[in-house]
Amino acid sequence: EIHTNEKEATEKEVTLHLLPGEQLLCEASTVLKCVQEDSCQRGIYGKLVCTDFKIAFLGDDESALESDETQFKNKIIGENDIALHCVDQIYGVFDEKKKTLFGQLKKYPEKLIIHCKDLRVFHFCLRYTKEEEVKRIVSGIIHHTLAPKLLKRLFLFSYASAVHSNTPTNPKNHTVMFDTLEDWCWELERTKGSMKYKAVSVNEGYKVCERLPAYFVVPAPLPEETVSRFQGHGVPIWCWSYHNGCALLKMSALPREQDDGILQTHKNFLDGIYRVIHRPPYEIVKTEDLSSNFLSLPDIQTAYSKFKQLFLIDNSTEFWDTDIKWFSLLESSSWLDIIRRCLKKAIEVIECLDAQNTNVLLVEENASDLCCLVSSLVQVMMDPHCRTRAGFQSLVQKEWVAGGHCFLDRCNHLRQSDKEEVPVFLLFLDCVWQLVHQHPPAFEFTETYLTVLSDSLYIPIFTTFFFNSPHQKEMNLGREGQDAHSTPLHLLTVWDWSVQFESRAQTLLQNPLYVEKPKLDKGQRKGTHLKHQRQLSLPLTQSKSSPKRGFFREETDHLIKNLLGKRISKLINYSDELQDSFREFYDSWHSKPADYHGLLLPHIEGPEVRVWAQRYLRWIPEAQILGGGAVAMTSRLVGMMEEVRSLQEKINERHHHQRALPAEAPSLLRSSARLSSLFPFALLQRRPSKPVLPTSGWKALGDEEDLARREDEFVDLGEV
Repeated sequence: EIHTNEKEATEKEVTLHLLPGEQLLCEASTVLKCVQEDSCQRGIYGKLVCTDFKIAFLGDDESALESDETQFKNKIIGENDIALHCVDQIYGVFDEKKKTLFGQLKKYPEKLIIHCKDLRVFHFCLRYTKEEEVKRIVSGIIHHTLAPKLLKRLFLFSYASAVHSNTPTNPKNHTVMFDTLEDWCWELERTKGSMKYKAVSVNEGYKVCERLPAYFVVPAPLPEETVSRFQGHGVPIWCWSYHNGCALLKMSALPREQDDGILQTHKNFLDGIYRVIHRPPYEIVKTEDLSSNFLSLPDIQTAYSKFKQLFLIDNSTEFWDTDIKWFSLLESSSWLDIIRRCLKKAIEVIECLDAQNTNVLLVEENASDLCCLVSSLVQVMMDPHCRTRAGFQSLVQKEWVAGGHCFLDRCNHLRQSDKEEVPVFLLFLDCVWQLVHQHPPAFEFTETYLTVLSDSLYIPIFTTFFFNSPHQKEMNLGREGQDAHSTPLHLLTVWDWSVQFESRAQTLLQNPLYVEKPKLDKGQRKGTHLKHQRQLSLPLTQSKSSPKRGFFREETDHLIKNLLGKRISKLINYSDELQDSFREFYDSWHSKPADYHGLLLPHIEGPEVRVWAQRYLRWIPEAQILGGGAVAMTSRLVGMMEEVRSLQEKINERHHHQRALPAEAPSLLRSSARLSSLFPFALLQRRPSKPVLPTSGWKALGDEEDLARREDEFVDLGEV
């Protein structure tokens, strides 16, 4: 539970709620928060304040939402609050001209426009505000959101020091944090990988490498001193084991050197690893060099920068102006194509693990960006445990947090380098959304869960997404980073959703359509095999059975050349033979009914990869379908499930002579007629004052009498 301190506001009895450790920095009165209309003349008067945590607008909104419609309210970030880390760009309007604001200003704008990383757009008119207050609030907002800052100046530290709570973690939260040796041993046992791999503590205290976690897993025969030879570079690190014995591994590449002596040393080191593991039970390993044979980080950054501009809409006119060229703009951004390539790469890896019985080694410069992305997608598709909420959260902890993904740099929390800001984790969530959208019953969580998880990247009271590595977190928040006499810090993890949402709102994070794994009878268990049922019917892609040639035997030369910076012109991954086997594997899987507790592949053809409508369109009133969309269908399905559950309980009552308990369902979904297609976020938006179609569109439909005779037609923007 978050306890708030209250500061009395003088305007219309509006209260500014401050979190523990939060301080008010500057404020301005008589600010008009404009509605996103053409003229931007209508709005709400109030006070604009800036704290060391957020920008907040305190106004008297007469069109306040009904109590039933505010159940998904975030307890940390309100409707009119912007976390400082969530600010993307700030613009000023000078004489009707929009200009980007940064640094010291000589002239102050009459209107402030703030674009947020969660794609909200705020307009604040300062025309009626005192000049001194305008200077103070504009300068304060620019400085505290865009200026480079030190790690220790993050609000995270102020909050952790100020909050005093002994509230235990939610007992329903079974997320494995992967910060102890026991956690890694548990994961090895769960995936049946303990026969071939071992958890090591050679990096305890981060003596070997600050980039790696304190504990991780390597092949069992590998001597621990080998790990420390090149600070963890060139060492295969275990990610996950499949039930057929094959494993997914990752490796950070050895540094690129020009000196022949060092190159020979590196080659001898890799040969040594090969000799150690060249014996059963290891099979062939296929290498995937993601640094040279996949996406580049600048590609991802450029594509998302173009893509997000489609949704940062300043007014209705701008929305309709871009509507006519929507598809061309969407295609030119290449964001959906990047998602498709990520899903395709994951399926290629899965084909090696499942159909070819081959281990896969992912190689990247630091194994902390694309390795995290691909390995996580592979596990979501192959391991049904990762499609539960606790399993997915544990996966993020293992592959991203413990795996050393540089959240601090990639989210640009310190504003120190725009070039380092690349939305790799958001790309992963978008890829997972494609799977959730295509196979809803296979996931215990909903798209709303993914959306609020993406929003949580920018809330600096959680430690999960605000460090580059476990070592950096330990040095700044652990015992080493604290004074001997200081009180211990209260650290929150993003996985305790009760911090942000009430229990009623949390029901929207749980998928009511999730199909739980059925419990098999003893008779059924006897006939089961370790092999996936789908895999048994797939044609073999290898015409000849290859001998057990050891860990690196087949691709040792390719691996060494790639790791030492000697790129080969044609990589084996893109040969015609592999393309044929991939297509055969992909088509064969999709020709059969899906097993929601087995291997799960997405459709990756052009129309199947879609825009994540809930996240990207939720703040645009014109994009809403009132009473329609996926939420209306879900609402009706939940109603049917209630009836089935009620009938089942009546049957059980007759058999057991017990009183049936009334079934409780997510009450927020009961009245679909009052909901929007972008529920639960669109409830915070006013209905657009303009027609859903532009004037030209209405004329094309014919006269009023003809229009009245037509049936209502809804187009779900999620289908784009």
